Amino acid sequence: MKTLIVFDLDGTLAESKAAIDDEMRSFLAGLLGVPHVQVSVISGGDWPQFETQLLANLPSGADFTKLSLLPTCGTRFYRYAGGTWNKLYSEDLNAEQKARIVAALDKEVAASGFAATKTWGPTIEDRESQITYSALGQQAPLDAKKTWDPDFSKRLKIKAALDRDLPDFSVRLGGTTSIDITLPGIDKAYGIRKLRDILGIPISDMLYVGDALFPGGNDAPVRDTGAVCIQVRDPDETKRVIETVIACES
Repeated sequence: MKTLIVFDLDGTLAESKAAIDDEMRSFLAGLLGVPHVQVSVISGGDWPQFETQLLANLPSGADFTKLSLLPTCGTRFYRYAGGTWNKLYSEDLNAEQKARIVAALDKEVAASGFAATKTWGPTIEDRESQITYSALGQQAPLDAKKTWDPDFSKRLKIKAALDRDLPDFSVRLGGTTSIDITLPGIDKAYGIRKLRDILGIPISDMLYVGDALFPGGNDAPVRDTGAVCIQVRDPDETKRVIETVIACES
């Protein structure tokens, strides 16, 4: 079995922007209680999403010292020590880079013809180390998000145009309606290598679980690291993976 189990968040541990449910809470607490196993979560979401979706819903007695959190596709890294979460690094975009990305998004979303007529909140969010485009807005209801781009075709068309406009950035699909843009090479593969370096765990001893391991998805770069990867359809499939890991370790 593996020493480090790494998860995506939205679509893997929880529904988009939603809290983990009670069953996932129990499974994650059980996994954190397995001797010699550590857990990490790498997501396109920003730190506040980690706090509300994940941390606020884990049991207070969970061993957070065995948990590593990497928001915004691994462009940031948090570890728990001294009773608090500490940021180890943040690969932030500068003002000029952010302006270029936002201009390209405005241009290519308009050109694609896929700009939504109804949105819930801002569609472009500055997450400091990542610019995220959410087609229906940051507060869109899950039902609307699930039906907007179920086959990824809309976002793949926008991504192809952004790849041409922004060749010196990483452009990946995330969540159900999102596109995440980071510095070149600062993606989930970068996060996996940082986990290796900081925790001292070889990549061969890691297992990655995510719902966007397809080409262009923001989980896909992990495949390039050589880590064993499991593609899941939704949080229910992730629960079966965790259940299997716990059973094998027990």
